[in-house]
Amino acid sequence: MHARFFSPVSFVAIALMTALWAAQTSPAAAEKRIALVVGNSAYKNITPLDNPSKDASLMAETLGTLGFTLIGGRAQLDLDKGGMDVAVQSFGRQVQGADVALFYYAGHGVQVAGPNFLVPVGANPTREADVDFQMTGVNMVLRQMQGSGTRLNLVILDACRNNPFGSRGLRASDGGLAQMRAPEGTLVSYATQPGNVAQDGTDGHSPYTRALATTIRVAGLDVFQTFNQVRLAVKRATAGAQQPWVSSSPIDGTFYFVPPTHTAPPQIATMQPDPLSADRLRADPDRVPLRDAALLSEVSQRLYDLNFDPDTADGLTRAITRLQQRIAMAPTGEATEGLLLRMRKMQDLKPWGSIVYGPDSSKWGISWNHASRRAGVADARGNCGGAKCPIELSFYGKSCGAFAISDKSWSLVQREGVQRARDAALDECGKTGKACRIVGAVCAGGSGR
Repeated sequence: MHARFFSPVSFVAIALMTALWAAQTSPAAAEKRIALVVGNSAYKNITPLDNPSKDASLMAETLGTLGFTLIGGRAQLDLDKGGMDVAVQSFGRQVQGADVALFYYAGHGVQVAGPNFLVPVGANPTREADVDFQMTGVNMVLRQMQGSGTRLNLVILDACRNNPFGSRGLRASDGGLAQMRAPEGTLVSYATQPGNVAQDGTDGHSPYTRALATTIRVAGLDVFQTFNQVRLAVKRATAGAQQPWVSSSPIDGTFYFVPPTHTAPPQIATMQPDPLSADRLRADPDRVPLRDAALLSEVSQRLYDLNFDPDTADGLTRAITRLQQRIAMAPTGEATEGLLLRMRKMQDLKPWGSIVYGPDSSKWGISWNHASRRAGVADARGNCGGAKCPIELSFYGKSCGAFAISDKSWSLVQREGVQRARDAALDECGKTGKACRIVGAVCAGGSGR
C-alpha cells in the first residue's frame, strides 16, 4: 500500500471545490429558511376533516428536505387556540434575521366580517364577538413576519373549505376566504380563488397540497412559476372546479425552492442564454411547439396580461387562437416558440380599468388607471368587501366599461367612449323588457366616472 501526500495548496483547492459543490447542491446553502406548518383535523365542536393533518405532515417532510427549519421540528397537528398562539409567537421570534419565512396551514378557515381566521380544533363560537378569542387571525401571522428582516415571506392557506359556522349567525360567507392585500415582500397562496371553496380530497391529501408538495421539488422554478404550475395541476386534477389563487406584493430578487442545476461557476451561470433566444431558434419557430413548463407558464401569464383568459372553460387553446387571429397568425391554438417571441415584443397595455360583479351577493366593484390587468381586477374585487365577485370586465387604453342592472338582468359592456359603453350596457340589459339603470361606468384612464 502506498501513502499519498498532498501539499497545503492541494488541501485548499479540495476545500474550495467541496464548498462550491455543497453550495450548488444544497437548496438552502446560503439561506436561512424557517417554516411553521400547522394541520388541524380533529375538530371537537364542528365537522372534523380527514386530510389536513396528513397534508401538514407531507408538507413538513417536504420542506425539511428543502432546507427549511421547522418550528417544533415537525408539523404542528390539531392545535387548540393556546397551541396556535404559542406556535405563531415562536415562529415570529425565530424568523428574525431569516432569509425566508413560510407559514403553511391546512384545516378549517373562515372569513368573518372581512378578515380571515384559522380555526383551532376547540373553537366553538356562538357569536361574532367570540371569534377574536377563539380563532387565529391570518393578519396576526402576517404581523409576526413583518419587520423580521426576511427577504421573502410565504403564507400558504389550504383552508378554503365550507364554512362550519354558517348556521350560527356569523357574518361569514358560504365558504372560502377573503382576498388579502399582501404586505411588502410577501406572497399569499390560497388553495382556491377568494370566496370559493376548496376540496378536502378523497385520497389522503387535498388536491392543492399534493400538487404543491410535488411542484416545490422541481429544480429551476422560481416562486411565481412554482405557484402557477400548482394552479394548473390543481385545475386539471379537479376538472376546473378548483383554481388556486396568489396575491403578492413586489418581491426583491428571485427565490427557488430548488435552484436550477448548474455545474458551472455562478459568474458563468448568469451568462447562460435565454432558452428561447433568437440566435437559438430553429428554421421555422412557428412550427416548433413549446414543451418547457416555465415557457408554457410564461405564455399563460402573457395571455392574461393581454386580456385573454387561458384559465376559463374555453381553455388555453381558445385563448391562443384568439390572440393569433388578432396578430394575423394562422389560428392553430398551439403554443409555439414563434408565438412566445411575438408576445415578448408586444408592449405592455395600460392604463387598465375593471368592473367586477357577484350575482349571488349583489356586490360589485370598479377600478381604473392601473398599470396591469391583474392590479385593476384586484382593486375592483377589493371593493366587493369579501363577497364573491367572479364576473369580470377588464379594459385598457382608451376603452371604457359600463355596468347596467335591473331586478331581472344585468350587463357589463366595453366600448370606445363612456357614453357608448353606457348606451350599449342599457340596451343589452334591457333585452328582458325591464328598465335598467347604470350603476357604474368609467374609462380605463379614469375619465367618464
